[in-house]
Amino acid sequence: MIYLKQYFNIGRHLLWFLLVISTVLQGQAESAKPAGGSQTNDVEYAASSGMEDRFPLILSDAKSFFSEAVIADHHGDSLEVLYLLDKIVELLTEAEQLGEMSEDDRAEFNRFEETMIHTYQNNLITVDRTVAPIATASLKEELSRYLEPIEIEINGSSFKVIDDREGHMPLVMNSRVERAIKFFETEGRQSFERWLSRFPYYAPVITKVMKEHELPEELIYHAMVESGLNPRAYSRAHAVGMWQFISSTAKLYGLNRTWWIDERRDPIRATEAAAKYLKDLYIEFDDWYLALAAYNAGAGRINRAIRLHQSSDFWSLSSLPRETRNHVPTVLATAIISRSPEEYGFEVPKGTPFEYDEVTVEKSADLAVLAKCAGIKVDELRAFNPELRQHATPPEKPYTLKIPSGKEEMFLVAFGALNDEQRFAPQYMVHVVQRGNNLSWIAKKYGVSMHQIASFNKIKNFHRLRIGQKLTIPIPGVPSTTALASGTVPNTLNYAVRKGDTLGHIAMRYGSTARRIRQLNGLSYGVYIFPGQKLKVPVREGKEVAATSKYVKEVYTVKTGDTLSHIAERYRVGMSKLRQWNSIRNSDFIVPGQRLVIYVRQG
Repeated sequence: MIYLKQYFNIGRHLLWFLLVISTVLQGQAESAKPAGGSQTNDVEYAASSGMEDRFPLILSDAKSFFSEAVIADHHGDSLEVLYLLDKIVELLTEAEQLGEMSEDDRAEFNRFEETMIHTYQNNLITVDRTVAPIATASLKEELSRYLEPIEIEINGSSFKVIDDREGHMPLVMNSRVERAIKFFETEGRQSFERWLSRFPYYAPVITKVMKEHELPEELIYHAMVESGLNPRAYSRAHAVGMWQFISSTAKLYGLNRTWWIDERRDPIRATEAAAKYLKDLYIEFDDWYLALAAYNAGAGRINRAIRLHQSSDFWSLSSLPRETRNHVPTVLATAIISRSPEEYGFEVPKGTPFEYDEVTVEKSADLAVLAKCAGIKVDELRAFNPELRQHATPPEKPYTLKIPSGKEEMFLVAFGALNDEQRFAPQYMVHVVQRGNNLSWIAKKYGVSMHQIASFNKIKNFHRLRIGQKLTIPIPGVPSTTALASGTVPNTLNYAVRKGDTLGHIAMRYGSTARRIRQLNGLSYGVYIFPGQKLKVPVREGKEVAATSKYVKEVYTVKTGDTLSHIAERYRVGMSKLRQWNSIRNSDFIVPGQRLVIYVRQG
């Protein structure tokens, strides 16, 4: 009987798993179908790309990533799940930039988001739900259900004033605030502990900006509720970053988003923009509760509610959306707990503040090289600069990079000792569209994805490319192995699986991904790894490997007439290694002037 019960439980889990995959992928083929279009006569086009616009491709990729996340969760690979969720958020953010969606696209987009969040909330079992980029959005949905039905308290009845000092946001207690506090003490406890843990890190820089703008320091609790103080947070409203800016508001307040950066994720610049936005809202409403509600729902909606109810008392505006009605009491609850955490059963948060030095990088430089010069890991450099979207700094102009406090002198000495070939690498090239070209062909030629080319060139419609059109093609820069010292092997390593290992843990250890390890070893999903099994693991992100023999690095500049096979033969290295060292994928195409890294055995 016990065995039958276990068998039933496994079968039920697998059935759910198959249903989720089916739901996620349903309609994927339809969304990726090429759309028709009328032929124009006044412009000469190259060829149809096989797809009308980018949205179906983005959604198709997001669905595929989510399917992989569900499978990875089924096999207990939590690191892979988090990696894939980050990829999905990047794609959903990209979709937001495409402009107004059609009604069908919007419906499909919403269905996918609902499925993803529902699965994240109820079925993913391996992930710490407080650290994923959609964690706060998920928590707010749970909180909204917890706080319903709403209790309307008119004209300030049943209020207890906690703090009403001049220059501060008033803190009051009523039944709705008490209910939010109760939620954080119980169901939302784990998430709130995560929020509190980030507080000592970000509070000094946020309160500093608020004071500079003569705003209440309590506005930091608004950011805690919006994002959990997570710079990489993403919500179903397509809001991004610690202050949850949507694209249009971000542009209005000077936050840029390009192929290279998304300043909504920059804790400093986003806080500056949020301070300006909140000040504008306070000037309009002359009430901090209404200003916070307007930040959440939009000023127009708050003004309509004020006219409808003939009242400017936030607590009387019962026609506001549920999330907005709950937002202000949640901010107040967060502030009250955070001021006296021990009183509510939480530990006083401890930690070092976000302190950094700034250095200027003149051209596009690989993050692995920059991290090596600062004496830190690439992941730490990314944490200091969460706005960076690629593995390099932007090329358009000098970029101000944040590094840990006290590292500036070390960085300047190490970076200054490198020559330009070691410091900087070409991150893109220009392709002139010829007759017969389409985006798929161009992508394969350069070993990049159609989505990357479209995003880099702000192409919203894949239907046709014009003959003579110039496309900027993002190409892999000098790989992170250039940051390694001589005597390291820029190759795969042989790894013996240990008890308790998962692909995600192995990938994190060596700066790779579980997906790349699977591809390298021919492992399909559903195939378990076992202790003693030998795996080839690609080494990236400056991870050093003990050398069995000495290698020296050479940088070769491609000349007219060169081919990859000729270069490999000249240096007596394998074609596969030459591709790997230079991140050349899906093509042997090289261009004159391109720099190739080659590791040559000494002697």
